[in-house]
Amino acid sequence: MTDLVIRPLTAGEEALFDSLPHTTLVGRAAFGENYTDMAADGQYRPEWSWVALRDGAVVARAAWWGGPDDESPLALDWFDFTDRAAAVELLRTAPLRAEYSLSLPPGWRDDPAVRAQAQARLDAAVAAGMSPLVERYRYRWTPECGLPARPGRLEFRPEPDDDMILDVLRRVGEGSLDAHTRHTAAEQGPDAAAREELDLLRWLPSPRDWWRLAWTPEGELVGITVPARNHSDPIVGFVGVLPAQRGQGYAYDLLVETTHLLVGTGADRIVAGTDQTNHPMAAAFARAGYPIERERIDLV
Repeated sequence: MTDLVIRPLTAGEEALFDSLPHTTLVGRAAFGENYTDMAADGQYRPEWSWVALRDGAVVARAAWWGGPDDESPLALDWFDFTDRAAAVELLRTAPLRAEYSLSLPPGWRDDPAVRAQAQARLDAAVAAGMSPLVERYRYRWTPECGLPARPGRLEFRPEPDDDMILDVLRRVGEGSLDAHTRHTAAEQGPDAAAREELDLLRWLPSPRDWWRLAWTPEGELVGITVPARNHSDPIVGFVGVLPAQRGQGYAYDLLVETTHLLVGTGADRIVAGTDQTNHPMAAAFARAGYPIERERIDLV
């Protein structure tokens, strides 16, 4: 067997990355996305796109994604191979560390071919040293889904003080069902988890003054909701209810408010996500008319 060459792309080699024979059953390609087009749009960089070659032919590829101003990537979300050993070696060799997010069609386990392709990638990532963290739902709301009526139980106010927002995020993190929050809190503490969430919200390229705290008419703080935009879509940036206010269905109220605020800015689609194990939030999305567009597995 010839020696394996593992390296990043150089500018103009997008066609080399796309030369790997690959399936469109899983990953971003399963949803009509194309690496070359996305790279041309600035969503991937040559130095964050790696290939493994034998005799000049690509046998494994991986692309890490980050925002236009990021110094390091935020996620590995393009990973395909025809040679499993080469794929594992590629992930071990590339000096890039970020979560692996594998996009999958809804109900993917019900299709043996899709399940096999997904499992092959998960197994390779685990062999390279990663660990599964959580399975998630991704939603896409459009006007055809219907705009849910505001329940009218809460009052929403902007809060410009980041220290106040940080305190709310810290309190929301207590007993959180979000796997990423729990993971960071377990490794670095609850303050670090809240700070990580605030940093992510501030990273988003949408106006800071969209953020809202929710209050009862009696003046009790209920939680926080953040309508936002990422680099491609309007999104539900964050929905969080304080521990003392849980069990009253307020997550739905927060989600509906964010939906209305985004529609008010002209949004014709809204992307959102939650852990599959976060049953109250998943129920809120279903009630608000958000259909599941895809599933996702995150590995760290």
